[in-house]
Amino acid sequence: MAVSKSRPAVGAALFFGVAFSFATYFTFAAVQGDYGLFRRAEISAETKALEKELAAMQLEVARMENLTKRLSDDYLDLDLLDQQARSVLGMIRTDEMVIR
Repeated sequence: MAVSKSRPAVGAALFFGVAFSFATYFTFAAVQGDYGLFRRAEISAETKALEKELAAMQLEVARMENLTKRLSDDYLDLDLLDQQARSVLGMIRTDEMVIR
């Protein structure tokens, strides 16, 4: 009878080691990489913040366009003109008194 020595399966261990390494690498890349889940969440949050900022800027632009229109030659708002003259030029009407 021949006695056979059992030796460990080096090829199988090497195969599973390499497969585990690849699986770990690709899982890490899918979660932490440039196109991973965490980056996608960051981009989504940044998109929402920028959309809010855009809406605020659009409101500010609309307000400024309204003020510009109200001071134009075609449409003159006397109350706005009076307010601007008071704040920018420091003017008052003749029937007013300034108390300091």
